[in-house]
Amino acid sequence: MIILLIMKTIFEMIIDNEIPATKLHEDDICLVILDINPINKGHALVINKKPYPTFSQCPAQELSHMMEIAKKVDSLQRDKLNCDGTNIIINNSKAANQEIPHLHIHVIPRYNDDGAKMIPRHEKYEEGEINKIGELLNF
Repeated sequence: MIILLIMKTIFEMIIDNEIPATKLHEDDICLVILDINPINKGHALVINKKPYPTFSQCPAQELSHMMEIAKKVDSLQRDKLNCDGTNIIINNSKAANQEIPHLHIHVIPRYNDDGAKMIPRHEKYEEGEINKIGELLNF
């Protein structure tokens, strides 16, 4: 007899009220909480209530709703925390630093002098390579 145990993600446990979180918003589609390990204080996570592992697996209507909620969080951070800007980030799969395989959007308040450097490296295309990749990705 094989018994398959499927562990809940930390987000599923928060959604199910099995572990505490500071909730900012909740509706039928998503939940917004404060990140317990923030880049800056007020760093929020917009979490889909259904455990879609990645952005691509989430239905467009739900993703659109999550982006509208992220936009409201952004506005509140700017108004209430007086931040100078925000980072809106979706880490999509392990290769992109997604630590929890459950779709979530980071809304991070940023300040001109916060010292948090989140700069990706940049590559250079070889001669003609940009056109070849452009053809592959054209739709």
